[in-house]
Amino acid sequence: MKLQALGPEANRVIRLSNSADIFVAGGGPAGLAVAIAARQVGFRVIVADYQQPPIDKACGEGLMPEGVEALHQLGVYIPLAVSRPFQGIRFIGAEHRVDARFPSGHGVAVRRTALHSLLLDRAAKLGVEFRWRTRVTALNANGVLAGGKLIQAKWIVGADGSASMIRRLAGLDRWIFNSRRFGFRRHFRVAPWSDYTEVYWGKGCQAYVTPVSPQEVSVAVLSRDPWLRVNHIVEQIPELGSRLQGAEATAMERGAISGNSALWRIYRGRVLLAGDASGTVDAITGDGLSIAVRQALALSSALKAGDLSSYAAANRRLAMRPLVMSSLLLSLDRYPWLRKRVLRALAGDPELFQGLLALHAGSRAAPSYVCRRMLPLTLQLFKSSIS
Repeated sequence: MKLQALGPEANRVIRLSNSADIFVAGGGPAGLAVAIAARQVGFRVIVADYQQPPIDKACGEGLMPEGVEALHQLGVYIPLAVSRPFQGIRFIGAEHRVDARFPSGHGVAVRRTALHSLLLDRAAKLGVEFRWRTRVTALNANGVLAGGKLIQAKWIVGADGSASMIRRLAGLDRWIFNSRRFGFRRHFRVAPWSDYTEVYWGKGCQAYVTPVSPQEVSVAVLSRDPWLRVNHIVEQIPELGSRLQGAEATAMERGAISGNSALWRIYRGRVLLAGDASGTVDAITGDGLSIAVRQALALSSALKAGDLSSYAAANRRLAMRPLVMSSLLLSLDRYPWLRKRVLRALAGDPELFQGLLALHAGSRAAPSYVCRRMLPLTLQLFKSSIS
């Protein structure tokens, strides 16, 4: 099979392989991160996706500090020209607000399409082969059927999103739990007003505001209402509405499913799952992209060692903290009285919120501190709820 190259080397013919050590289904950030990590330890990799780059999807577009560090391990560095560092998280309720800085490092906000291009460039330089506009239709004893052709592979990685075809074909669609919310994202041309990612709490919803470049912000809305859109929540939250008044929308609104989900198994035989295909955490945590990049490093190490169980253990470990944190945050979404009391308590004790963010960001010093401070807060909330 031959494909004519594009660009300045258009006269050069690239011969595509019909076999690889690893076949990755899904060419989004998760799949590309897997491909890069696998190439760095010497595997031959083919990536296939039914879409054509750049691949976009609704998400919060922020990388937590651990995710930024993991990207650096993949040799991917995000230039300031297309990104914006953020130093922490700010919660904004109707009556109270509280913020905290990361204990070390910083997050990076970047348009998903820009991140995709950076990952794609890195993967190409490392020699990853691509099959765009190619759909996987079947698994085979020797590999996969993709685009009507057999591609042989020792390992098959499904990184094809929360509605993964690979997961279904491999018989891995057995859930421990699977909750769903809806997210919609839109960009606005306005200079960022904060070096924090801001979470505005509304009635049954959150607006997640991330500065993605020196002149642009991303606004994502999360709720259980499939009809709630970005313009609705801007109207509901006057402070956010005033910030965006007159700002030009720079891209069409995109929607996606969010929520917490976990599978009984993430591998069977030669098939492994990664990214959202292996389970999800609600977008309220801001951890989706970071988890995917860190999973890629764990997966490549496991394949190098020939120990898939170590990848399954790492996958569970990487998801555990975000799942716990998202469950706590979603409790605030369900119970307005609880949200009001918690935000008031955190505003009155900023060190506690600092400790919670440190715990969420992976600081080893945070857990004991937070546990000591959380006990009196929990008792206080319990007394308030029965009074």
